[in-house]
Amino acid sequence: MTTPNKTTPNCRKSHHPEAVKQNLTTRLNRIEGQIRGIKTMIADDVYCDDVITQLAASQAALNSVAKLLLEGHLKGCVVDRLAAGDDDVLDELVLTIHKLMKK
Repeated sequence: MTTPNKTTPNCRKSHHPEAVKQNLTTRLNRIEGQIRGIKTMIADDVYCDDVITQLAASQAALNSVAKLLLEGHLKGCVVDRLAAGDDDVLDELVLTIHKLMKK
């Protein structure tokens, strides 16, 4: 087994279908563009309320990505690990949900 790092904290991998990966990548690219736009708005001294509106839209978009990932995680990774007798996945899932709910 390889040593965990930032991109693979526990050396496990998800197995998203290509269509799902493309959907997530498209959404993240759009969010990245929104963030660049917000940086430009701040540099251009755009009215605060307008910047906050764009921040809220970016947060909603990130939450949407998180929901898609969580759904895939539940239907794939969690189900598979439970079927293999790995009940620790439930504790991991609770922590993951807590992280998402901090927002």
